Amino acid sequence: MENDTHKGKNKAKMALVEETSVKVALETEASPDVPEGKTDYPFTASNSIYTAILSRNEAVKDAKRLKNFLELRDKYVHKKVLFEDPLFPPNDSSLWYSSKFPIEFEWKRPTEICDNPQFIIDGASRTDICQGELGDCWLLAAIACLTLNDKLLYRVIPSDQSFTENYAGIFHFQFWRYGEWVDVVVDDRIPTSNNQLVFTKSFRKNEFWSALLEKAYAKLHGSYEALKGGNTLEAMEDFTGGVTEFFEMSEAPKELYKIMKKALERGSLMGCSIDVSQSAPHCETETANGLVRGHAYSITALEECDKLKVTKDTKIRLVQMRNPWGMVLWKGPWNAKSKEWSTISSSDKARLKKKTVETSETWISFEDFKKNFTKLEICNLTPDTLLDDRSHSWTVAVNEGRWVRGSSAGGCRNFPDTFWTNPQYRMRLYEEDDDPDDPEHVACTVMVALMQKGRRKDRSKGAKLYTIGFTIYEMIGSQQHLQKDFFLYNASKAKCKSYINLREVSERFCLPPGEYVIIPSTFDPHEEGEFILRVFSEKNSTSDGEHKMFRAIYQQIAGEDMQICANELKVVMKRVLEKHNDMKTDGFSLESCRSMIALMDTDGTGKLNLQEFKHLWSKIKAWQLIFKKYDKDKSSTISSFEMRNAVNDAGFRLNNQLYDIITMRYADEHLNIDFDSFICCFVRLEGMFSKYTLDFDTISCFVRLEGIFS
Repeated sequence: MENDTHKGKNKAKMALVEETSVKVALETEASPDVPEGKTDYPFTASNSIYTAILSRNEAVKDAKRLKNFLELRDKYVHKKVLFEDPLFPPNDSSLWYSSKFPIEFEWKRPTEICDNPQFIIDGASRTDICQGELGDCWLLAAIACLTLNDKLLYRVIPSDQSFTENYAGIFHFQFWRYGEWVDVVVDDRIPTSNNQLVFTKSFRKNEFWSALLEKAYAKLHGSYEALKGGNTLEAMEDFTGGVTEFFEMSEAPKELYKIMKKALERGSLMGCSIDVSQSAPHCETETANGLVRGHAYSITALEECDKLKVTKDTKIRLVQMRNPWGMVLWKGPWNAKSKEWSTISSSDKARLKKKTVETSETWISFEDFKKNFTKLEICNLTPDTLLDDRSHSWTVAVNEGRWVRGSSAGGCRNFPDTFWTNPQYRMRLYEEDDDPDDPEHVACTVMVALMQKGRRKDRSKGAKLYTIGFTIYEMIGSQQHLQKDFFLYNASKAKCKSYINLREVSERFCLPPGEYVIIPSTFDPHEEGEFILRVFSEKNSTSDGEHKMFRAIYQQIAGEDMQICANELKVVMKRVLEKHNDMKTDGFSLESCRSMIALMDTDGTGKLNLQEFKHLWSKIKAWQLIFKKYDKDKSSTISSFEMRNAVNDAGFRLNNQLYDIITMRYADEHLNIDFDSFICCFVRLEGMFSKYTLDFDTISCFVRLEGIFS
């Protein structure tokens, strides 16, 4: 806990002690049909693997290399040739990375499996999703929830696809991926055995949208095996770009039913599960009431019914849940065959029966739901509070970052010697919420969401989810990277409830107006990885106007392909910087622009798209604040001596030899560094830290870095 008593004028300060709580989230994974001895695939992380390198999103590569789906489809239709995806071939590399499944697979197209194959029959619905021999019930539960909202469903599954009109063996699906939507193209060759689909299938033998969606999601993560085990929230986010909330039933608020009701009304996706035994974390076991531990269920409806035999309660609250295995397992009270079912009115029975469209759905009382399930997962399409009847407009700031061993992977507050080295993000809250119910209410509502990137895709390399969290501190005036002493003697103002091994940790806060710094971190130090930090606020962001400004400039110069090369980037940056009257600069050199593209070009095109340009601009804005801090005489230059502090403020930890190299490479004859050289240096430092994992105290490191700066 934190203690502020030894502050103020006391000469001998006592460092604050802050305990960080940790929770372990167990994945829902196992399949009912996995052969004996094959329920546990090894996902052990290697201590020697550190991945600070920027991840290359294969789906983005597809979109750029293959241009777009319609153009590619029409090309193959014209050639009368069926598309074969070279990036996800029909072999074991697309299936497994650790152990071969004891089945002889044959990859077949739907036209080879049955007569009259259809993509979607009578609309996509949750009846079209039956789990096969892959432990991805968490994914299927999310897909089932997705089918309840047509607008969301057909954002993920474009409807202009079929096996008859313009058929060329090619299909595409769209997923939200770390801040942007990506298009994943696949061919329609699906793993089969004895002419039957091995993995996800529809109860209709000739309907294939769910199987192809699963294949596209497997491609996004590298293989089918990469989908084994997970949390429903992860897939829900990838289908919506929403914000997740996680409830432990043992700690759930009293208003949980109201929260769930409002979530369904607002189109949120919901799933639930029962924790597995700690002694057997990969084994599914059936409870006395027929539910399965470690298995994911989707929540599809909530209803209140009148009781015929009135005791002290006149109504019963019911929860409808669905099992992605395609069968009902709940044997407890209030299932359709139970004695309790006879105690509700005929009209309520008819209404509930109308909502129950398949045998894999069942009703359970809300009280039994709370007693039997251990966790509830909700993916909100906006971060509006589910306890508030009013809708809100939100703005969002997205920051990309990474933890680098020996530089910016400081671990949680339990490690005071390194915690301060973590990335730091400023947050300014000046406008209070509009609250007509409480005019004296003076607070700003924000939602902070920290998501680690690429861990599932890197499972084949031994990666697993880190235990992550974040802390928020109040700060006044300082624009530099806060040092160790600040965190030793200042208490945090807010923090996530606990560090946990989920892909995303999110929390809602009401904070007084002021300036804050958010510190995202892994629980242990020296764990390398990438993350995105999203901050939602109820009031308009001060950067909204600027965002529209540079987007308009970008579109004007980029043209139809919405890509800019180094020469075009030079023009864009010059026009953007001209809007900042406080910066005396002629823009960036062509060399600097080429370095910027090399840093931000994640798809290998040699150009920047709008998203990449936005990321670059956010970095330049942060570095610009550091530059202005040390440019005290407004000369648009800083001295090489001040450069050492500036580099440190930006979070780079260098030795003396590297500071000497910077001076030799970027300072002029008066030992001054101008803004262009300053940014060029930071771009190269950023690229260097993302590319290498090095010990900066070794001579070999010095030699390698000298080559980069020369």
